[in-house]
Amino acid sequence: MTSQVSRTTEQADGTVVGEQRKPGGVKAVRRLDRVIIRFAGDSGDGMQLTGDRFTSETASFGNDLSTLPNFPAEIRAPAGTLPGVSSFQLHFADHDILTPGDAPNVLVAMNPAALKANIGDLPRGAEIIVNTDEFTKRAMQKVGYDTSPLEDGSLDGYSLHPVPLTTLTVEALKEFDLSRKEAERSKNMFALGLLSWMYHRPTEGTERFLQQKFAKKPEVMKANLVAFRAGWNFGETTEDFAVSYEIAPATKAFPVGTYRNISGNLALAYGLVAASRQADLPLFLGSYPITPASDILHELSKHKNFGVRTFQAEDEIAGIGAALGAAFGGSLAVTTTSGPGVALKAETVGLAVSLELPLLVIDIQRGGPSTGLPTKTEQADLLQAMYGRNGEAPVPVIAPRTPADCFDAALEAARIALTYRTPVMLLSDGYLANGSEPWRIPEPAELPDLRVQFASGPNHTLDDGTEVFWPYKRDPQTLARPWAIPGTPGLEHRIGGIEKQDGTGNISYDPANHDFMVRTRQAKIDGIDVPDIEVDDPDGARTLVLGWGSTYGPITAAVRRLRAAGEPIAQAHLWHLNPFPRNLGAVLKGYDKVVIPEMNLGQLAILIRAKYLVDAHSYNQVNGMPFKAEQLATALEEAIHD
Repeated sequence: MTSQVSRTTEQADGTVVGEQRKPGGVKAVRRLDRVIIRFAGDSGDGMQLTGDRFTSETASFGNDLSTLPNFPAEIRAPAGTLPGVSSFQLHFADHDILTPGDAPNVLVAMNPAALKANIGDLPRGAEIIVNTDEFTKRAMQKVGYDTSPLEDGSLDGYSLHPVPLTTLTVEALKEFDLSRKEAERSKNMFALGLLSWMYHRPTEGTERFLQQKFAKKPEVMKANLVAFRAGWNFGETTEDFAVSYEIAPATKAFPVGTYRNISGNLALAYGLVAASRQADLPLFLGSYPITPASDILHELSKHKNFGVRTFQAEDEIAGIGAALGAAFGGSLAVTTTSGPGVALKAETVGLAVSLELPLLVIDIQRGGPSTGLPTKTEQADLLQAMYGRNGEAPVPVIAPRTPADCFDAALEAARIALTYRTPVMLLSDGYLANGSEPWRIPEPAELPDLRVQFASGPNHTLDDGTEVFWPYKRDPQTLARPWAIPGTPGLEHRIGGIEKQDGTGNISYDPANHDFMVRTRQAKIDGIDVPDIEVDDPDGARTLVLGWGSTYGPITAAVRRLRAAGEPIAQAHLWHLNPFPRNLGAVLKGYDKVVIPEMNLGQLAILIRAKYLVDAHSYNQVNGMPFKAEQLATALEEAIHD
């Protein structure tokens, strides 16, 4: 048996690694505790598929992970241009992680545009794998390279691996009856095979995926399999890659259970199906396709066997109108949208407030205003969710914090809507929708009981002893009105957007009645039972960082960095934004300074200042990308010592 020599080093980013050097020409294996990889290329280069497959194998291996797909806004931007660059970043580790990472350790650049668009994010010493076949004079000039960056010394600070990916792929597929252009399409699988070798990823799942995906095109399936295996073999045999890397499974990061990798939109879809089953109600989705919410419609359309009905409407207004009609008919009703779609749905949300019917309005936020940045993330719809309707039309608002948390947020939105007979706004965003992480599949017994009782007969006795049905006679605890299925004998009642008379539901223009109904609807929302906010403060800090929605991961990562450096800081994160948790005011007043990072210009800060008279400090970013942990850590450290 040959002996092995081991050593341990500390990388610039603090990652501890171990290395085994093996004699006899066998390549060294270096142990890392985490790594950040970014795949980048043209929209047509299959970077999202490549990243997704690498992520799936990483999840099956047992690493904790977080991903950041980054799409161009145009459906098919001109090839080789900066606006057409598509990337997929994956952070995986042998311990609990919270973000896709600040800066990639490895960049796979399929062309000059991909290199130029991403080189600014790389730390010195990072590895760069480039497809040299695409670095032609014309391709480089198209993105502003006067000389080749592979030869002019501009990449000397990095570990550069020039690989002719296209040529190697075409050579590997020469036995197939494919044109060069057809063969070139498999270069992403060659790259995936190479990276799978570098990081000791399993391959069985990817091979099964290719066999299933291209089952009806056996030649294409075989070509992709051969390209994938050729990439693996290239890594094993080439002298350019002298080291491969191991990242052990994150065995201590997860409670015991069955896990799968899941994106935010998929988790939302599953949460909606689970909610309908727990409520014993059919699920109806009325929706109009819009980025980045469309995947929820796509996924729910696959689950007719669970009583799901999906309706792709002709526009946003028709989508929510159909959903509200389904709610009137006794379904768990949902409408999904993003950005400008929320504005179009506002009038019908107001109608749902007036009718007091359960309706889930899911907003996958994106950059605005108007069409804005369709494929980039933002959390700038909070004030619209709170106030974006005419009149006093309050609705509950909740916001998931991670991709997997979208499942629980869907169940919570359904609980509130069904219990209190109200539309509910759920605010996810593009970062959560497209990003992914491990999710523990809950046991059925862990899910809440959401069953409701429909009205079945008269609920009020008139002075003359006549028993009648009053559609606005309220539950004394929840202030919810009865939910009557249309067509039930004896439960006939009026619906519509004109103000209702208390109790009877008849049309009323009486000023005193309107004042009473407005205050009652507000009291119903204010009285929703939500848990107290939890504060993470192990050191008795004087500064609190308060967040909501998808800022949870970057904020928590930043807080960990500060505490590791000896800085005391407290953290709290809001799940319920309307109503706020009842203890929030007391929590805020317990700190000298409150900092609120948001991917907007300070919308939560406005609400906090107005309601609690707290001098909350905003830290804002609206560049279409999530916060970086290092960036937040720096800002929070300055706040502590300011």
